[in-house]
Amino acid sequence: MVDTYFLSQGLTTLAGLLLLPFSSLAASQIEVTVENFLRVLTGRIPSSTPRSKRLLSDDRSNILIYMTGHGGNGFLKFQDSEEITNIELADAFEQMWQKRRYNELLFIIDTCQGASMYERFYSPNIMALASSQVGEDSLSHQPDPAVGVHLMDRYTFYVLEFLEEINPASQTNMNDLFQVCPKSLCVSTPGHRTDLFQRDPKNVLITDFFGSVRKVEITTETISLQPDSGVTESSYKKDQMVEELMEPLKYAEQLPVAQIIHQKPKLKDWHPPGGFILGLWALIIMVFFKTYGIKHMKFIF
Repeated sequence: MVDTYFLSQGLTTLAGLLLLPFSSLAASQIEVTVENFLRVLTGRIPSSTPRSKRLLSDDRSNILIYMTGHGGNGFLKFQDSEEITNIELADAFEQMWQKRRYNELLFIIDTCQGASMYERFYSPNIMALASSQVGEDSLSHQPDPAVGVHLMDRYTFYVLEFLEEINPASQTNMNDLFQVCPKSLCVSTPGHRTDLFQRDPKNVLITDFFGSVRKVEITTETISLQPDSGVTESSYKKDQMVEELMEPLKYAEQLPVAQIIHQKPKLKDWHPPGGFILGLWALIIMVFFKTYGIKHMKFIF
C-alpha cells in the first residue's frame, strides 16, 4: 500500500489541502511552530498525540511538503515570529530517511529566494521545486477587488490552475509541472532540483504525490482471521454488564420549531420615547414662566 501525505505551511496555518483525495495533516494556527513542524516530520512527538496530528508514513509512503510565506536566503518565516533554515530542513529530511518514514519526497516552496531552501538537501529520493532563484523575489498575483489585498502568490496560482486539470487517471508527469510557471508569468525564475531523485522526472506521474494510489500486494500465504472464542466471549460479557449498569439514554426535548415559526409576534408594550417626555417638561416650564414669572420659582424648588 502506498499512501501520499501532504503538508502545507502557509502564512498562518498548517493545513492539508484536498486537491485530490489523499491523506492529509491539519493543525490549528497556534500549533504552527518550527519545533512542532520538525517533530511531526521526524516522529518525535508525545505518545498522547492523536492520529490526526501524526505523520503516519513508512518506507512505502510518498510525501508532498508544500511551503509558502515570507522568506529569504536560506530561511522561511513561520507567522513572522520565528524562522526555519535550510539546514534544519535538510537534517529533518535525513532523519526521516534514516527512520524509513518516506519512500519519495516532493518539496515545493513559494517564497522569495526559494531555491536557497533546497540547496542543503542531501538525502536520497527528494525532488524539490521553488518559485524563485537566489536573489529574486517571489511576487503576488493580482489583488482581489472585493477584499483589496493579494490572496495568492503567482507561482501558487499557476500551480493550482495546473493541478485543477489533473484527475486520478492522468498521465501528466513532473516535467510538465516544471513548465507550469515560466518567467513571463511568474516574473521570477522558478527552479527545481532532481539530482537526489532516483527516477527520471518524465517517468514520475503527478498523481504519485498529488493523489492517493493504493497498491495491493498479493500473497500466497493463508492468514487465519478467526478470533479467539474465549477472549470474544469474555469481552461480550463485560460489555453486557456495562450496558446493564448504565442508565437508559433519553433524547433531549427538541425545540418546537414549527410552532415558533408560525406563531404571531408578541405585541410590545408602548412606551413614550425619551425625547417626548423631555419636550413635554420643557413645554410645562415655558407655560409656567409665561404665566407666573420667575419670582414664583421658589415655590417649585
